[in-house]
Amino acid sequence: MTGFAAREGALGDWVWTWDLKSVNARGLDLKIRVPDWLPGLDQTLRKRMGGQVTRGSVTVSLRLARQQDTAQAINETALEAALATIAMVNRRAQGHDLALPAPNALEIMSFRGVSEVAQPDGDALVALRDALLADFDLACLEFIASRAREGESTAETLRATLDALEAMVAAAHALLPQRADRQAVQLNKSLQSVLDLAGQEAPDPARIAQELALLAVKADVAEELERLESHISGAREILNGDGPMGRKLDFLMQEFNREANTLCSKANDTELTRIGLDMKVRIDQMREQVQNLE
Repeated sequence: MTGFAAREGALGDWVWTWDLKSVNARGLDLKIRVPDWLPGLDQTLRKRMGGQVTRGSVTVSLRLARQQDTAQAINETALEAALATIAMVNRRAQGHDLALPAPNALEIMSFRGVSEVAQPDGDALVALRDALLADFDLACLEFIASRAREGESTAETLRATLDALEAMVAAAHALLPQRADRQAVQLNKSLQSVLDLAGQEAPDPARIAQELALLAVKADVAEELERLESHISGAREILNGDGPMGRKLDFLMQEFNREANTLCSKANDTELTRIGLDMKVRIDQMREQVQNLE
């Protein structure tokens, strides 16, 4: 969901720059930063962006200025308030033995409301607003294209990771017969050690076989491997589909992680545990990558 676009424009003596950028987020967090004297612009931008993006922390900024120096005016009330605020901050700082540098005139004029731009009205205001929105629409197209390129790159990376996970699941399946044999040998050795210490004879082989069967049921990981295969197929289907996919994949990553954790806890086998841990590393990578999808 990362993306960026910028576009400059002008109308008469007005010049502006649109900046659109986004970073990863679970939901949609839309921040609009535009001059408050442009009527209804904030609401219009929210509607237009809301129809284009559904996920991410998105910031839309408009820098608007007038080229004529005479267009600048000082708001006396705002200036007095700014100076009073600076004086209060200095007093507080002195109370904590802090010496703050004094702001210069340009810095004070940059305070909100101190330096005012002569604002257009009537037809001039409508024309300016229309020109700003026309440029915004073009910037928005670039922004969406930027996010789409990033999303496709992320999707390719996810597909490669799913291929690697599929190979790990196949390797785990191949280990199961050998693992069962090793567990049977280990159980017999442990049982014989206990019997030798107790000075008893070996129990009925049928009883041993029954105990082995019970242990095999408790340690069986075939179901976890089958569910992992199902999740891999589901993730591929989502990636190859249309429309927003980030939230669906986000949920699926939780299911991936649950099965990998269960596999590791039931493995009781060095090689199978190694495969399970490798799976968890890949799944964690996917969880981070999924945050970059719409």
